[in-house]
Amino acid sequence: MIKEACVETLEEALKVERLGTERVELCSNLELDGLTPRPEIVRKACLALRIPVMVMIRPRPGNFAYSGKEIQEMKLAIDVARNAGAAGVVFGVLTPENRVDEVNTKLLADYAAPLSVTFHKAIDEVDNLLEALKTLQRTQTVSNILTSGGKATALAGASQIRKMVEVSKGFPEIIAAGKVTSGNLDEIRKLTGARAFHGRRILGVLDD
Repeated sequence: MIKEACVETLEEALKVERLGTERVELCSNLELDGLTPRPEIVRKACLALRIPVMVMIRPRPGNFAYSGKEIQEMKLAIDVARNAGAAGVVFGVLTPENRVDEVNTKLLADYAAPLSVTFHKAIDEVDNLLEALKTLQRTQTVSNILTSGGKATALAGASQIRKMVEVSKGFPEIIAAGKVTSGNLDEIRKLTGARAFHGRRILGVLDD
């Protein structure tokens, strides 16, 4: 089982590492559902941590349909993550119709190579999660999908997450997310069949 803790600061990252998390997702502005962290924090975290660091690549709050200029900003943020020694990057790109933007997703995922790529909870905005999953499988460069099954929480979306786990057959890895805590982790694991989990309180030590 992989437990991925969502953190905003180096201090939080070091704390969850000591408590046994296998991976961290480094973000800023979690009150806005997570934005790209500052380059200085990315560099310090990658230098200090022994566990993999996944870096959020999200240039602004709001929807996930990005302009050409914003896609270029995301590429620059990927450069920062790669040069710092991050294990991977986390982003989600949709069309104005709330479908997976296959072209820009593949463009960014290919650009990020050889880093691991996670498509984040933007996927929960689409109408058909299984169709979106198959679209991401076609890119062949998206390693993970972060999802609450289209619901507000992983518990509420557990049945859909299980379907995604079954369809994906391990690639991309389906990461159950959405109010996953140390208190409900075992239940979510049983309901979804997932083997990777993501949360702010997944170790029971950080606030939502």
